[in-house]
Amino acid sequence: MGRYTGPSCRLCRREGIKLMLKGSRCETAKCPMERQWRNFPPGQHSWRRGRGSEYRLRLREKQKVKRYYGVYEKQFMKYFKRAERTKGNTGAALLSLLERRLDNVVQKLGWAPSRASARLTVGHGHVYVNGRRVNVASRLVRVGDRVTVKDADRSKKLIRARLEEIGEPHLQNWLKMDAPKLEAEVTAMPTRDDVMIPVEEQLIVELCSQ
Repeated sequence: MGRYTGPSCRLCRREGIKLMLKGSRCETAKCPMERQWRNFPPGQHSWRRGRGSEYRLRLREKQKVKRYYGVYEKQFMKYFKRAERTKGNTGAALLSLLERRLDNVVQKLGWAPSRASARLTVGHGHVYVNGRRVNVASRLVRVGDRVTVKDADRSKKLIRARLEEIGEPHLQNWLKMDAPKLEAEVTAMPTRDDVMIPVEEQLIVELCSQ
């Protein structure tokens, strides 16, 4: 499986928004998006780029979502095809599927500062779902699933340290957490309003449906 090993801030600059790829650091003055002399697309001739074609606008929306959730083309298209088979709005269904990823849930609970860190946390076996160890970050949670931290001093110490560093997370309506016990429950399915990144999902549907 391929993976991006370049600078994370370059991706934010390319999309023109903060993708929160480095967690709390993205909210400080160290973020390149906060610096006027770096707040432009990467590349030697970025100042020459115009508005672009209709295809470019749709591609940028797709790339923005892929980089925000940390998925690649093949996996993204699997989510899209699954969203097409569901009833209702395809774009909203696609974003709901991405929100249900376990690494996204771990990050929203404050157990990891970023989605990349959340993927490592899940991969190292620190997270359990319904009492069973899960090391696949792309697992989709369902209503009623209980997400807990591994019953080990090392795992609990790691997550508590992150909660102290990040602070109390602002949980959305579809998640409920018991911070002292390091337990959480999925109480509902995420909706379009729960997506924090500004995106026009209809442009993605138009691009991927061609």
